[in-house]
Amino acid sequence: MVNPVAVLGPVLAADFSHSIWLIKRLMDGMPGCPKVNSGYVDVRDLADLHLLAMTSPVAKGERFIGISGHSLWMAEVADVLRQRMGAAASKVPKREIPNWVIRLLALRGDPTTRMLARHLGVMMDATSEKATRLLGWTPRPAEEAIVATAESLLRLGLVGGSKG
Repeated sequence: MVNPVAVLGPVLAADFSHSIWLIKRLMDGMPGCPKVNSGYVDVRDLADLHLLAMTSPVAKGERFIGISGHSLWMAEVADVLRQRMGAAASKVPKREIPNWVIRLLALRGDPTTRMLARHLGVMMDATSEKATRLLGWTPRPAEEAIVATAESLLRLGLVGGSKG
């Protein structure tokens, strides 16, 4: 069984996952970065891990976490976008939103903000060491998945308020 973290990578159409929305919102210029942490994996590497887990005899009855490297704080994801995407990332926030602001907004009843508030400051790191050791899985760096996501969103015209 494969248990992935937040799945990023090239987007094929305007119908995409919740994880992709994070990159879209950052590129569209959300007001700041909440102090939330997540692991990331590229969809292409996740497909490889699923194949390895289905076809390797040593994978029988095992569970594998699909994560590339270590988890990242949202501000670190924003840094990757600004560093690697140049002018296309001009709206990506440079500041972190204080936890108390998110908690105050969560009191207003928005389900997304309430869920976010529960994860403020919580380290969500995991390891894919078992998949690497038993299956030889070698995912690309999370930074590559972040950039591939942003590039595909731009290519499809899904950032900047044009669609989506």
